[in-house]
Amino acid sequence: MSTTIDMPGSSKAAKAGKPVLVTTPSRPGGWKKGVAIMDFILRLGAIAAALGAAATMGLSDQTLPFFTQFFQFEASYDSFTTFQFFVITMALVAGYLVLSLPLSIVAVVRPHAAGPRLFLIILDTVFLTLATASGASAASIVYLAHNGNQDTNWIAICNQFGDFCAQTSGAVVSSLVAVLVFVLLIVMSALVLGKKH
Repeated sequence: MSTTIDMPGSSKAAKAGKPVLVTTPSRPGGWKKGVAIMDFILRLGAIAAALGAAATMGLSDQTLPFFTQFFQFEASYDSFTTFQFFVITMALVAGYLVLSLPLSIVAVVRPHAAGPRLFLIILDTVFLTLATASGASAASIVYLAHNGNQDTNWIAICNQFGDFCAQTSGAVVSSLVAVLVFVLLIVMSALVLGKKH
């Protein structure tokens, strides 16, 4: 970026009738590079949240003895298909986030390139939908586990399976953190794509 300033003076360029060219150093990338760096950092945080959610839910297990050791009650994530869906989708979300890191690095190196950002915003929206669906469905089951439902005679199991409920609740909260980070990533990418300069 250069600026032409016409300065009357005694220099050779002024005597020849040519304007003096004064250049100002321009920062390549500017605020878009800062947004791209923040995008990369948020992706790392979303990876941690999604992996934490999948691992916590996948490892949730509690067994209660009932009268004898031969007859036991067990609660684990694979007892509920919703929790299985949750583990699979959060693992997919974490995998996508890991695979999206190179494109995020490209956005840092070339902050004015629209292609990588457009590709990321489309895929971020798809995986935001997956993360939201799995988090919301798991949240509904966790709610039933905590409170039960009198109309359908579902009893609250968290009175007996406290550790299991604490782990599943933590996994749901972690997934909702990943959803929030996805929303921030999409908004930031949309702002960068919407600005021309």
